[in-house]
Amino acid sequence: MTAIAFPIPEQIRELADGAEQFIRAEVMPRHDRHARILEEPRLLFAPDGRFSHEVEELMREVRMAASKAGYFTMSVPRELGGAGFGMLAYFVTWERIAHICGGRYWLLGHQTISHWAFGPSKVLLELTPRARDEVLAGMMSGRTTMCFGMSEPGAGSDAAMIQTKAVKEGDGWRISGRKIWTSNAPHADYCLVLAITDPARAAARKGGISAFFVPTSSPGFKVESVIRVHGSVGGHEGAIVMDNVWVEPHQLIGKLNEGFAIGLLGVSIGRVYNSARALGMARWALETALEYTKHREAFGHPISEYQGVMFPLAESAMELHAAHLMGLNAATLIDAGERAIKELSMAKAYTVEVCLRAIDRAIQAHGAIGLTNELHLVNAWQDVRTINIADGTNEILRRTIAQRLLGGDLEL
Repeated sequence: MTAIAFPIPEQIRELADGAEQFIRAEVMPRHDRHARILEEPRLLFAPDGRFSHEVEELMREVRMAASKAGYFTMSVPRELGGAGFGMLAYFVTWERIAHICGGRYWLLGHQTISHWAFGPSKVLLELTPRARDEVLAGMMSGRTTMCFGMSEPGAGSDAAMIQTKAVKEGDGWRISGRKIWTSNAPHADYCLVLAITDPARAAARKGGISAFFVPTSSPGFKVESVIRVHGSVGGHEGAIVMDNVWVEPHQLIGKLNEGFAIGLLGVSIGRVYNSARALGMARWALETALEYTKHREAFGHPISEYQGVMFPLAESAMELHAAHLMGLNAATLIDAGERAIKELSMAKAYTVEVCLRAIDRAIQAHGAIGLTNELHLVNAWQDVRTINIADGTNEILRRTIAQRLLGGDLEL
């Protein structure tokens, strides 16, 4: 049975099926063997807040196995050595992975496909030949990873307000500044850094920002701290300080002063990914709650017989169905060559909101047990709550939608 009449190509369905098989064969057994480490925060993280060495190795194992199986680089452009699948395949496969992994297996399952900010993607299409030779092999294999340095203490939703500067020196540049909320920074081998190279153009919001590919081992580059969220003892977000970090011409990505577009490209890919991730998590949570309501009894009846329990779940089912269609539509438009700015903004804002609500309703349907670590519903809630902010807050997305409408983009 299916509720989706959307014409998803058979090749993409087979790709998602294969990714599910990979999760069941490589991710779940590996997680189960190491559950003591992966499900105990004091073992999951080292004292400084970074993932422990054992966890880092497990994540690398999954990436490298996924690379060999062809899933890790499935949406990396052919020019970089990937399979070149588009955003529809990306959305469908990520949704399947999140749906299968749920709140328990996501940490390792998340390593199955290269995320644009952590690994190879079309964001790296404009790497120089020398940079490709030096970094691509390791990243394509899953052995090494990157992070994306755009957000700063004073530049979040308004990313054009960045203050990090790259000052010309000889044939290269010296980068100084701070980055914050940089996902994967505590563990990355490289950082894609956005920095001002023409202050006058940057102040006028007419370019002036360039992108550089920087080894995190560079002198002057330091992950100052691990940012902990949701009361966790560790995390994967980092605060970065750069003090006169030297970069050479081959480390420039794309054209000088035109790097901001590279950042926006990554954010757009992230919105497709986050929509799929939230939808898969929410579907898993809803199904978990539905199964529970069939067996849990109160006042002599299964709680599935009570409207107060079931109507909120039915409401979420309607919302998730709409979100699913919105995501498929936006991804298909992008693959057809459309920018789909309004449609992708709608899909991401709507999806993450209704998915958060669905997970919350699933927790409520379980009662107190829904809050326990064993069910992993809280893990899913925290994850989806976070992505109500990531890659464009819901408020910024509404601002974008309104601007498009006022500009005459009235197709709904």
